[in-house]
Amino acid sequence: MEAGIVGLPNVGKSTLFNALTAAGALAANYPFATIEPNVGVVPVPDPRLHTINRHMATQKLVPAMLRLVDIAGLVRGASKGEGKGNAFLSHIRDVDAIVQVVRCFDKAPGGEEITHVDGSVDPVRDIQTIEAELILADLQTVENARGKAERAARGKDRDALARLAAIQAVQATLEEGLPARSASVTDPEAIRGMQMLGLITTKPMLYVANVSEDDPTGQGPLAMRVRAHAEANGGEVVPVCARIESELSELDEESKSEMLADLGMPEPALNALARAAYRLLGLQSFYTAGEKEIRAWTIPKGTKAPQAAGVIHTDFEKGFIRVECYSVNDLDELGTEKKIKEAGRLRIEGKEYVMQDADVCHFLFSR
Repeated sequence: MEAGIVGLPNVGKSTLFNALTAAGALAANYPFATIEPNVGVVPVPDPRLHTINRHMATQKLVPAMLRLVDIAGLVRGASKGEGKGNAFLSHIRDVDAIVQVVRCFDKAPGGEEITHVDGSVDPVRDIQTIEAELILADLQTVENARGKAERAARGKDRDALARLAAIQAVQATLEEGLPARSASVTDPEAIRGMQMLGLITTKPMLYVANVSEDDPTGQGPLAMRVRAHAEANGGEVVPVCARIESELSELDEESKSEMLADLGMPEPALNALARAAYRLLGLQSFYTAGEKEIRAWTIPKGTKAPQAAGVIHTDFEKGFIRVECYSVNDLDELGTEKKIKEAGRLRIEGKEYVMQDADVCHFLFSR
């Protein structure tokens, strides 16, 4: 699963993407963090790995990884093919979630002007510009699909009727200028029908307020407008100064710690962004721990134990017998697996077990 980074021109989108991938390469020793010209792999900072390591010696820590796509800049009219509109829309349809970078600074460091595509800095207007283009693109998709759906529904097939109902509900929502995720669709067949349309505005959205160097925590008036907009629409905001993060990504750990201390920041803002994007994708981590490595494995929330085992190796899923697990908190409290077992907190779970975030696991399987 991957998240796409979007934004208008000159909002700092590519600077942010480059900083993320550069920081990932440095922190996790991944020399090819940018695996394609516009695709990067970023480690998800996870203090629980270090918690496990405090109680278990190991040779290395392996974090969960996040795939990010730097999507071509959007301009007004993208839904009609303006600018790189066609490339933008094709790429954004392929991602699972959207990270929208919004400009929340007036001038660049040193006072130089960075021209805004609309002539002035207004983050909420920028958000509305992007969302309007996505809604218009989805409306075209729905309108194109409706005729076929109506013909299919004439035969009174339940699935076809449900699909048509979904299209009608979504079209009405989009025509009101609202994203498809706002549509009231509850029938399971209708939901499946809507998913088959591949609508962009059903994807979850995270806002990144690209702030100035003198407002790294995003408390200034521009960032606060984004916070208010996100709160009103059930969204989340992560304030990031792309310029600061770009500088941090080039430093070794000692120099980075000194710079963070000078700025009064507990960690790079990119750490919070990576974790927020991970949550946005509906992902969680479970862990395996041994002398060679302590590793975080990525699964969607709601994954059952056999499928989680299959993330490690397909043979684990095919021959799954059971999983023995406990939480990272159990380990931190009791200190060893032996004490966890003695306290009755080592759980033995079968095929129907739904994995919990922060499970530490031993999978048993037949070969």
